[in-house]
Amino acid sequence: MEYTVIEDHGFKYIETNPGKPVLLLLHGLFGALSNFKGILGYFENKLNVVVPILPIFELPITEVSLEGLVKHIKAFVTYKEIYSLDLLGNSLGGHLAILYTLKYPGEVRSLTLTGSSGLFESAMGTTFPKRGDYDFIKNKTELTFYDPSVATKELVDEVFNIVNDRMKGLRIVLTAKSAMRNNVENLVSSITAPTLLVWGKDDSITPAFVGERFHELMPNSELVLLDQCGHAPMMEHPQKFNEILDGFLTRVHEVVYG
Repeated sequence: MEYTVIEDHGFKYIETNPGKPVLLLLHGLFGALSNFKGILGYFENKLNVVVPILPIFELPITEVSLEGLVKHIKAFVTYKEIYSLDLLGNSLGGHLAILYTLKYPGEVRSLTLTGSSGLFESAMGTTFPKRGDYDFIKNKTELTFYDPSVATKELVDEVFNIVNDRMKGLRIVLTAKSAMRNNVENLVSSITAPTLLVWGKDDSITPAFVGERFHELMPNSELVLLDQCGHAPMMEHPQKFNEILDGFLTRVHEVVYG
């Protein structure tokens, strides 16, 4: 199913089912709506799945940071009058979800992290992606997944176009530096919201030990490690991921709503 991107009051987002409990999804640095296609399709009638498109490449240069993105998410949540939400983030989106939960704990009913940064990340390697080198970008994008075929030409083209835009490239660097400054190792133990950690055993960007460390640090967390899976479990194993998430959210909602 194709989803209409709503543009309203300076926000861009998808919303599937207004009036239902909100599952809010936060994408990563190179994320796209296609990353959450499986979650949208599975939960669109059960919950109100809301996906704000993060203005990573639109914020003024002086505001490009994780703090700036958290501020945008808060403004969006306030505008939509969302008072309680299940929050899910992949990669950088997971990092933002953590920072949001730390700052606004009363709003977060549950937290789901998958391939989240915040402790350790090996993104594109030790060098910035080479502009104009399509094969380099293709290879790096394929390394995101256990199965390289998941890196479709459409996805590779999207990453390639981002990297080859000078101003977008600058914003990537600034956002990555901000992520490094925002290490959350000494903070996440204060998060008491029920937390689901879903990690690929073959994640080369935020390896499985990162998920294990989050689990050690977060007192109300559960960890699921998936075989033959890289940095984006919801893309590589959508059915399994959704079943795990559905079970977790059902338990959370039974406690909250009775």
